[in-house]
Amino acid sequence: MKEHPRTAPQKGFNFDYLMWLFTRLSALGMYLIAIVGVTAALLMSARQNMSVADLMRWAFMPNPNHVVNTNIPNVDTWKGIFWNVMGILMLLFAGGHGLHGLLNVLEDYISRTWVRNLLRGLVLVVWVVMSAIGIYVILTS
Repeated sequence: MKEHPRTAPQKGFNFDYLMWLFTRLSALGMYLIAIVGVTAALLMSARQNMSVADLMRWAFMPNPNHVVNTNIPNVDTWKGIFWNVMGILMLLFAGGHGLHGLLNVLEDYISRTWVRNLLRGLVLVVWVVMSAIGIYVILTS
């Protein structure tokens, strides 16, 4: 079977451009969420009652279970819808960012268009399922 070389992406506003833009913006979103998490944790008494490892764990996945094993006197201030939303956003950005990177690497080795489209669909399904499981865990913990 003869393999066809992969064509260059089209110029203009298309799927490849949107995914390129998503990758850049999701990285910035993850940085922003981590900075907000660290800043808020330091303002909520983490400075004296939490190790740096616990602080970093909180910054990248704000879950009240990360605070329970520290010396924080009042864990109730660390629970709330704001931190659930921050955790869900981090999950969606990180999952989408990582899976899109994996897709880019795999697409470099696939020359058939239908296989690339099938792989894109499969990665989308994996991201949706992983995100749904992650959101369930965040909201129930």
